Amino acid sequence: MATIPSRGVSDVIVDLLKEFSNLMRSEVRLARAEVSAKITMAGMGLALIVFGAVLAIAALVILLEAGVDAMVNQAGFTPWQAAVILGGAALIVSIVLFVIGAVRLKAQNLAPTKTVEQLQRDAAVAKYQVSPR
Repeated sequence: MATIPSRGVSDVIVDLLKEFSNLMRSEVRLARAEVSAKITMAGMGLALIVFGAVLAIAALVILLEAGVDAMVNQAGFTPWQAAVILGGAALIVSIVLFVIGAVRLKAQNLAPTKTVEQLQRDAAVAKYQVSPR
């Protein structure tokens, strides 16, 4: 019958430190990957804001001029009334675009939540393993 070799306390501590080191390296890799993904998401949000603003400027100038002309010639508004009405509508649309982009840039959307949750689970397991039973 084979006997299981007994391990000393120092061997167990060395193994524990190695495993803890491996765990921390894995957590750092997870954190890097998650932060990278969050930065990409923030970049996309910022790109949408910029693209929306640039596109809005060019399109709105043309559309507002045509709309003012139509309101003056077809609906009987004065030029300043037509410009205020259409300019106000354009302002509302641009505010909506900026709000959507800003929501994507909120700090809570960029926080590495998966890494934090994993670290909390690891700490709970380690605490359970060390606690006297």
